[in-house]
Amino acid sequence: MKFISWNVNGIRACLSKGFLNYFHEMNADFFCIQETKCQEGQVNLELDGYFQYWNYAKKKGYSGTAIFTKHKPMNVRYGVGDAIDEEEGRIITLEYDQFFLVNVYTPNSQRDLARLPFRLAWEDRLKDYLIQLNEHKPVIYCGDLNVAHTEIDLKNAKSNVGNSGFTYEEREKMTELLSSGFTDTFRYKNPELTDAYTWWSYMNKVPVTLN
Repeated sequence: MKFISWNVNGIRACLSKGFLNYFHEMNADFFCIQETKCQEGQVNLELDGYFQYWNYAKKKGYSGTAIFTKHKPMNVRYGVGDAIDEEEGRIITLEYDQFFLVNVYTPNSQRDLARLPFRLAWEDRLKDYLIQLNEHKPVIYCGDLNVAHTEIDLKNAKSNVGNSGFTYEEREKMTELLSSGFTDTFRYKNPELTDAYTWWSYMNKVPVTLN
């Protein structure tokens, strides 16, 4: 099966830039997107053969996640039972016979790190949730996790230490998750690969591999 995860940074804008062409070309079994930035009814996607699951943020033009899949799940869950998570539309879980699929848009700690405490508490709740799921059946965890875990994942790592997405605290949360039994599949398959970046800042054009 083919899984795709993509932070679209606004699905409405992305639709005007060829999203549907790419979507159909990929022909994925599961197509997970983050930062949809839309409310219910603002986007009408006709995706033949796909079930659609959306988690909208209450705040307009903010956050949000969605999963498009060819396979109807047994159960669908939004958030992890915490009202804050659900208000921001950051988590969708689909349950199947053999696995759970969890699509996540992790909160950004912001440039001044004002939201770092919120982010770290959110990481703890999510880790506990993932571990609970994993006790029942395997978990496929994907999304925009807003962190560059190790120096190999970031250009100019030394000058970015302490910046949002590359603080010691955020990186340690990823280490804790991996230590609890999860696997970074990209690094498992490409342990030494460099210059494999997935995001560039508009402000300083620094490329980053965001897990």
